Amino acid sequence: MTERKRILTILGAGVWGCALATLASRNHCKVRLWSRRSSATLSSAVSGADILLSAVSMGGVRPTIEKLLKIKISHSPILVTATKGLDPLTTGTPSQIWQEAFPQCPLVVLSGPNLSPEIEQGLPAATVVASSDLKAAETVQSTLANDSFRIYVNDDPLGTELGGTLKNIMAIAAGVCDGLELGTNAKAALLTRALPEMIRVGTCLGATSSTFFGLSGLGDLLATCNSPLSRNYQVGYRLAQGQSLEQTLAAVKGIAEGVNTTKVLMKIASSEGLRVPITQEIYGLLEGKTTPQQAVGALMERDLKPE
Repeated sequence: MTERKRILTILGAGVWGCALATLASRNHCKVRLWSRRSSATLSSAVSGADILLSAVSMGGVRPTIEKLLKIKISHSPILVTATKGLDPLTTGTPSQIWQEAFPQCPLVVLSGPNLSPEIEQGLPAATVVASSDLKAAETVQSTLANDSFRIYVNDDPLGTELGGTLKNIMAIAAGVCDGLELGTNAKAALLTRALPEMIRVGTCLGATSSTFFGLSGLGDLLATCNSPLSRNYQVGYRLAQGQSLEQTLAAVKGIAEGVNTTKVLMKIASSEGLRVPITQEIYGLLEGKTTPQQAVGALMERDLKPE
């Protein structure tokens, strides 16, 4: 008897959703790609799906969940979130919002150094799927992995999610660094200090520190902070070139999640008493309270201390 093809429904038909659809199709998976502009109904798209993968923007998470709750899904598919951001209402992560809405479904986080255009080209890449339900993570692993896309599993979904989310702030900083032509030494110093800032936030929120040294932390940090394919990097670069935030966001294709994430993280840092010097300077820059040059000066003039 022929084994039934696994059904994967991807919610969100942006560049990331389409790249993931391409990967799944190569594995002979039955893929349904849905967006709010789709001719097919959401109900038909999710009917009988083994896996529901959300690749919507942070702003689209809650509206998508509200639509799904109205459908009243009769089964319990594996839910995968591939969104990198923080909720401005609750400061929560996408996985926390999904889990609250669908507590009966296994939840998996997908995150890593995955620039969508390179994935679409079939260039080699690796990522992480993380869950407290190891079987669910392994099911997602086998659904998407192939000879050009290597997938690792871990049991720290929060750390995996926060690594991919927080590095977007650092990518804006990296874009500023390159836009000002500060050189390799400055860039190396920035990225080296960015990682402990991410870990400080992550562990405060309940993540495991070692997760940030993996693909979803350090790996994603290196990829996003060194590529003009990154929308967040483009934001920082353009700001350093003298463009306003409005001009920058109009010129960058898609959503640069780091802009919203910076604002939400400042709320978290304030309530938790966290030191986030890089984030603080990027926040001032985005709010028009400082210039790129002043932000660099403020970081360089901080009190001297042990590493």
